[in-house]
Amino acid sequence: MKKTIYLILIYTLIFIFFSYSISYCFGEPKLVSTLNNAFEKIEDWLLKLATPAAAVAVITGAFMKKFSFGDEERIRIGKKLIKGSLFSYAFVLVINLVLSAIQSLLS
Repeated sequence: MKKTIYLILIYTLIFIFFSYSISYCFGEPKLVSTLNNAFEKIEDWLLKLATPAAAVAVITGAFMKKFSFGDEERIRIGKKLIKGSLFSYAFVLVINLVLSAIQSLLS
């Protein structure tokens, strides 16, 4: 599962890099501009969705930890949920930063 996610991420970054380099050299074909607009919309949608999803996951983990009533398994799951959601949200923000840096370098 992780391998496919990494491959999709790498292929997406390669596609974005080559689409910007092609548009820089030869102008921008209609297909490339359409795909660039689609990727920008997807990126905006993911950022808008990631913030509330991370907040819900952190709140759920905090409630699991708070209302565990001494159950070690629930405390551990709550901590893992909080850590995982914060790392995932940080990953989404870093990817947005990297894509913005690449876009500013190619523009």
